[in-house]
Amino acid sequence: MTREPLAVALSIAGSDSGGGAGIQADLATFAAAGVFGTCVVTALTAQNLAGVAGVALAEPAFVARQLEAVLAGFEVRAIKTGMLGSRAILDEVADILARVNPRALVVDPIQWSGRGTRLLDPDALEACRARLIPLATLVTPNVAELEELSGRPARSVAQAIDAAKMLRDRTGAAVLVKGGHLPGPADDHLVTRDVVIDFPGERIEGVETHGLGCLLSAGVAAGLARGAALVEAVAESKRRVADAFARPIVLGSRTLVLGTGAAYRAAGGATTPADDAPLAAEAIAR
Repeated sequence: MTREPLAVALSIAGSDSGGGAGIQADLATFAAAGVFGTCVVTALTAQNLAGVAGVALAEPAFVARQLEAVLAGFEVRAIKTGMLGSRAILDEVADILARVNPRALVVDPIQWSGRGTRLLDPDALEACRARLIPLATLVTPNVAELEELSGRPARSVAQAIDAAKMLRDRTGAAVLVKGGHLPGPADDHLVTRDVVIDFPGERIEGVETHGLGCLLSAGVAAGLARGAALVEAVAESKRRVADAFARPIVLGSRTLVLGTGAAYRAAGGATTPADDAPLAAEAIAR
């Protein structure tokens, strides 16, 4: 029997010892989406669901060696970057990606952990904006990262979309404005060259979450690796996030919505987004 080859995606990110985010979330998301996952580890973190206790960055030259090995051995169809940690690591990654010109690149410009630990050196910010994001198909900043990268406030949906347009104009990359930390409905907004595409979302309070930004960006990369158009890849990844809320996992006495949750739902037979987690997208020119 002849089998179709799996699409290959690559995550360049840090390891989460708590198992909910980072490389662990990316690989779980790739697998749940039917994509073969490869990885380049930029950092080890000592963390659990309470926060990050320590970070040990990989040697920049060894990050480059990992990346060269993966690119030489696999036909990588999409790449996602997460925690890069330092200017030196970012420069190594940007040098190689500029040379290979990846088919699809999703940049999750992680600067802080959800509990407030800095995960990217301040001097790497400009290099991220000038060297890495211009190579990207999509960048997925949270509100604080969007403000830093654009130099504009993003305290409302209108401000965030304006900031995203500024970042898009400076870099050429589409920008996904994530509404979870903005007032009002938890809608996301994809700012492309021509339109703003709204993805309605439901705000769910009182739920313990970790790694959902990793799940979202890795899900987009997985869709792009399978050949989906950007809007389709974002919509499918948004459905996966909605599915994570619809089907949380239980660890001890805690009910959690984790970036790695897809792996445990998949173990129970749920490898596609739930039917009860639909998500529509509406294209609006602005």
